Amino acid sequence: MRETFSSYIDSFLAMITVEKGLAKNTIEAYSRDLAGLCEFLIAQRVNSWSAVQPFHLRAYLPWLRKRGLSGSSISRHVVTLRRLCRFLQAEGVLSDGTVPSLYQRTAPRKLPQPLAPEDIRNLLNRPDASSLLGRRDRAMLELLYATGLRVSELVSLQHQQIDLQGDYLTVKGKGSKVRAVPFGKWAREKLLDYLKEARPRLLKGRSSSYLFVTRSGKPLSRQAFWKLVHGYARAARIEKKVTPHSFRHSFATHLLEGGADLRSVQIMLGHADISTTQIYTHVNGARLKEVHQKFHPRERGAGK
Repeated sequence: MRETFSSYIDSFLAMITVEKGLAKNTIEAYSRDLAGLCEFLIAQRVNSWSAVQPFHLRAYLPWLRKRGLSGSSISRHVVTLRRLCRFLQAEGVLSDGTVPSLYQRTAPRKLPQPLAPEDIRNLLNRPDASSLLGRRDRAMLELLYATGLRVSELVSLQHQQIDLQGDYLTVKGKGSKVRAVPFGKWAREKLLDYLKEARPRLLKGRSSSYLFVTRSGKPLSRQAFWKLVHGYARAARIEKKVTPHSFRHSFATHLLEGGADLRSVQIMLGHADISTTQIYTHVNGARLKEVHQKFHPRERGAGK
């Protein structure tokens, strides 16, 4: 990436890191998207931001499509481009008329695939409770299902974020927004067992601020936890694809099906917009029929 491009990109990334409070993974995604943008512009013989013309930006979407990117990936690139252009306009590098309207059809939102309660129970019983790592994994899975945390939030949990007096944990989620999430007796029981019996023996006298650690005393990585979940799902003979996010989907869906209100679930999930949480209100036909038969006056025998 040429210096004329990279200096402004560095400034842009620094700005959104401070002002937007975006997560590290989001910033890294922005950086990758912008590296691709610079590759495209250089191929168009554009050597600086001030030389960018509307026709260059119009050609960017077809270039992304030719690379085989999915609709959702292209949409993300467009969002990144728009934010960068607004920054460059504020810096006086681009004029207001430089950026054309860029339309990318939004890919249909995929419905979450929650696990059935019996599959969850089977998964939670997979870790070997007689081993140190099994006790750790059992506590992680129970806590994940009890709170609906994102996997990045789970593996980065610090010891001081857990309140065992009130049975809740404090999480800094996307946008550096802090939320308190309660957990129940099952997660508390497995967490206490891990803290008393397994964690000290894994640390072997070493200190760590991280709640969940490996045999070397280091925090568990996201990738390592993904592999653990995949292994336990295979051991449980669950046919559908299971990821740590499956627990988050199941947490939200099972709460709503049990009668929880949408706003409370939104707060626990850490969604900024309730429309994001509403995707979990999907129910199958059998459930709708059950509700209809239970609550409709004619079905209950009223008004005959």
